[in-house]
Amino acid sequence: MIGNKTLAGLTMVFFLSGCDSFKVAGQFQSGRQAFLAKNYEAALTSFQQVARANPNYIFESGLYRQGIWNYVGRAQYHTDKLPEARQSLERALSIYQDDHLARLYLGLTRARSNDSANGARDIESGMKGLYNWLEHYESSKPFEAFWDPRREIRSAIEKDLKMISTKKTTGRSLS
Repeated sequence: MIGNKTLAGLTMVFFLSGCDSFKVAGQFQSGRQAFLAKNYEAALTSFQQVARANPNYIFESGLYRQGIWNYVGRAQYHTDKLPEARQSLERALSIYQDDHLARLYLGLTRARSNDSANGARDIESGMKGLYNWLEHYESSKPFEAFWDPRREIRSAIEKDLKMISTKKTTGRSLS
């Protein structure tokens, strides 16, 4: 039988770990709000604090998952910290390789860093992954079609993939 002191100690441990999780989630939300407001420096600071506290933090919205390193890398990309962005995005993909937005931003980062061949490959792969995810989500949950109900995102992706394909076959540069 567990003694009262042991039970109180376990309760305190669970309470404090819950507080830490709540704090990390709040810090992430602050970063996300800053990111959406295009305040990328503030977002980067918040995301880096989350990454230090929980390097495996995953944000889930519906069936879509993104790790903290995706957010760190995207904020670094938007603040022109391209070498750091590349490291963060590669780390995001090492943790969760189906993070299509991280793959897309890794491609953009590579393209801006004069690695256009690998950049184009990652951009194309990221766009195809996002497209396929949207198709799967919309077909599996047709009454919850809030990601792309009018197919605007998928239509833009189709158009961009066609442009990439045309440039590949004509040998023109993507930059």
